This record gives sequence, C-alpha cells and structure tokens, in this order.
Amino acid sequence: MKIKTYGLKKLGIINPTAVYHNLSPTDLIERALIRGEGILSDTGALVVTTGKYTGRSPDDKFIVDTPGIHDYISWGKVNKPISKEKFDLIYGKIISYLQNREIFIFDGIAGADPSCRKKFRIVNELASQNLFIHQLLIRPTEDELSNYGKEDFTIIAAPGFKCNPSTDGVNSEAAIIINYEDKKALICGTQYSGEIKKTVFCVMNFLLPQMNILPMHCSANMDPITGATAVFFGLSGTGKTTLSTDSKRLLIGDDEHGWSDHGIFNFEGGCYAKCINLKEKNEPEIYHAIKFGSLVENVIIDPITRKLDFADKTLTENTRVGYPINFITNARMPGIGRIPNVIIFLTADASGVLPPISRLTQEGAMYHFLTGFTSKLAGTERGITEPQPTFSTCFGEPFMPMNPGVYAEMLGEKIAKYNSKVYLVNTGWFGGPYGIGERIKLKYTRAMINAALNGQLDNVEYRHDDILNVDIPQSCPDIPDELMNPIDTWKDEEAYLTYARKLAKQFNENFSQKYPDIGEHIVNAGPKFEE
Repeated sequence: MKIKTYGLKKLGIINPTAVYHNLSPTDLIERALIRGEGILSDTGALVVTTGKYTGRSPDDKFIVDTPGIHDYISWGKVNKPISKEKFDLIYGKIISYLQNREIFIFDGIAGADPSCRKKFRIVNELASQNLFIHQLLIRPTEDELSNYGKEDFTIIAAPGFKCNPSTDGVNSEAAIIINYEDKKALICGTQYSGEIKKTVFCVMNFLLPQMNILPMHCSANMDPITGATAVFFGLSGTGKTTLSTDSKRLLIGDDEHGWSDHGIFNFEGGCYAKCINLKEKNEPEIYHAIKFGSLVENVIIDPITRKLDFADKTLTENTRVGYPINFITNARMPGIGRIPNVIIFLTADASGVLPPISRLTQEGAMYHFLTGFTSKLAGTERGITEPQPTFSTCFGEPFMPMNPGVYAEMLGEKIAKYNSKVYLVNTGWFGGPYGIGERIKLKYTRAMINAALNGQLDNVEYRHDDILNVDIPQSCPDIPDELMNPIDTWKDEEAYLTYARKLAKQFNENFSQKYPDIGEHIVNAGPKFEE
C-alpha cells in the first residue's frame, strides 16, 4: 500500500513508515501512549518528560546568514550566525535520520486576523510534540485545511537527532536554526516543546514589521462589555500569563500578538503556562485547563494515583502545560481585540527597588520597552537557579531578529497615535532585595492592574521619583498606602537609596552599550544615575 506523504518528498523525506496529517488531539494522545512518550494524569492530561533540556537553550539558537537577510538581522550574542553550508549539512543529516520513521505533520496558522496571518507546517518525530503545536497554534477549519495551499514556513522538530559540535558548527548536541531565506527551521537534540513555539514567534517577528505590524511578546485581554483592550509585556516568570488570565475579562492570548492599524490579534490558538506551585484558588483557569487534550511537561506524577505534584521541582522549576485557549472559559474567540488603551510592562525586580506600579510617558515607555528589565527566574533557562538581573530588549530579546529600534519606533508611534496609557508594574520584591525582602502578593498586583485598567489611577496624586524617573501613584484602591513607595517599605532608607542608584547605573550602562544611536529624548526618559 502506497503511503500518502502530504508533500514530504519536497523536504527530502521519501520513505517514511507512516505519515499522520493534522490528526485530532485524541488520535495524537493515543499514538503518544502507544509509543511510550508519556502517561495520562488523573485529569486526562498527557504528561511527558523532556530529558536534560527542560527550558530554552539560547546558546544553541542560530540564524542562517544569507545575503538576502544579512542587513535585516541584529547580529550578536542573541542572533548568532551560521553558514548556509552548515545548515545544509545538518539539514541533510536530520532528513536522513527521519527516513523509515513515523512522521507527524500539523498544518496550522499563526495570526487570528485573517489579513495578517501566516501558514506554518510543523513536521514532528514525536506525537506528543505534534499534539503540543496542534494545541498552541490556530487550528484550521476543514474548509481552511482543504484550501490551505502552500505554507509560508516549515519547521522540522527531531529531538532524537543529536548534533556533533565538532563537525556541525554548533555548540552542543542541540540546535535551533532558522533559515529565513529558505523559509525553513530545524530543531534537534532537545525535546522542550517551547522551542517550537518560540521559533514560530521568531519567524513572525521578522515577517510582520515588513507589513507595518508590530509583533509583541505580550499577553492581552479585554473588557467583555466595553471592549477596552490591554496588553501585558513581560518575560517568563513575571506573571504575564497569570495576570492576563482574569475571570472578569476575556483572554485574547497569553504570549504573542501583533498590533496592526485596526487592532491587536493573537498569533496563537493556545497557551503555554508555568505550573510550578500551581494552586486552584490562585489560578483556577489554568488549573482546570489541565485535562484531556493538554500536554504537561516535567511535572512529577504519582505512578499509582496519577495525581500531579505541582510543588515538586525535582526535574525543573520550569514545569509547563500547553492547552488550547478554548480550555479557558472566558477566552476571546477569535483572538482579536481593539487598539489597546492600556499597556502594562511587567518586571520581577529582585533588587526590591522598583515601585509596585508607576506611570510612564511615551518616551519612558520606549525606553523601558527597549530595556526590558527583569530578573531571570529559576527554571526559565538551563542553569538559572536563583533570580538574576537581566535586560531583554523589547521584553523578548531572544526572539527579536531585527534591530530593536525598529520595534521601539513602531511602539512609540502607536502610543502617540492612539494615546495608550503605559504602566510599569513590579511583580518582584519589596522591603529589600531577594533573600531579605518579600515578594509582592498576587492579590495586590491584581488590584493595581485592575485600577489601571478601570481608570482609577487617572486622577490620583502622583510623586515623581528622581532616581527611577517614573511617576508613582500615592494611592490605589485595596492597597495599603505604605506599599506604593518602595523606600517606605525598607527598614534602612540609605540601603534603599544605595540599591536604587546601583539599579539606575545598571540601566544606564546597559542602554549606552546596547543603544548608542538612540535619540537623547529616549535616553533622558530612563533612570538617573549620579555618582
């Protein structure tokens, strides 16, 4: 019997033992179980472990340096070049590896707005990873699939193939390589599914600015009555998914969006949420999304009861669950919203210096967008065991291939055009740095964000902080006044000022090193450091 290959031959895969195309979640789960890729929890979720790679591996990510895209890429430690010759070498090895194997294909969509979407073909070695991307991207209808046409980009994920660094020109057995000119990407040596999701994001971040669309590493929600829309920027661990998943608002998406001239739209059709210390009372929407059809990564499971232990970080603190967005009862379908009237920058400041909420000017918004300050939290990347200060351009530097000024200018233009209000929210520490101070309670952060979204911070008294160069509201509904100004929460005022000056210096040094050509009006909107 001749096997239908669904166009795999053009990739070089000419003799698969079987090809499965856009299977249902049920079919994929059945095949994953038969293949021994995971087990079911007591709630019906498929639970897998991903081996030694339990987070993204940024040192193993490369972009193929070709003449057609060379001048568009911001080359450096994040966007590392690899030659087309090395790409072709690794590509050939992966294709050879995939011969005589079962292949899983998902033809999906990135972009809820039909006028802005791109079509992605994902080729998987594992049924569980095909389930993941099936739930994370937008699933085409039967009619859309029958009229799918040619994909805009192909991603091949083969975690079982290991690179040889000495001959392949990479840094380890794992590699994530994007070839923008050939419209292909390779992921090998790592089973962490987030690499597939983020590769889609990297591709969209390259393609959309050419369409005058701002790609954003953010979550988004909207008021179900007024339609007022908000976006939340922040790296993993800052609370982006948790804070945007609010039962009183419609969730547009939890991670990746575009901002066009007629509104915002979700790139995805699913969510990828952290599970560490997950509790029903704190995050009921995410908790109840862990059911049949979702994929759970690296959460310890009781072999007898099949209950998940969300507090157990034996494998990693970066435990994850992927699920379709319609598992959230208040999901906005399709994932399209209006022009955002409020923008929230989330940061987890481990120094305990930044206020729990502050207001930014347009220039201040561009500065902090470019800066993307936070603390890397344990588990989000390999080797991170405690919070580390970091500056991630556009709150998503690992995924932004172009010059950061391109994205910042687009944001500034949109804030000015639509008069969007911008707030910087610290979900990190107060009363002292990590190890001395306390992390701000989730209920307080929610209350401050609700006040910002509802306009309750529009007319309150503000105090300008001369070091941090932000405006701090002096009161907020349901928040003790003494929490609003971080200096008031420290026992030692001089110690606070020392840490504040140190943080301002870090901001200054980072900005001058990374963005020497940015205009003075943006530079002057950042923290002020004086010896």
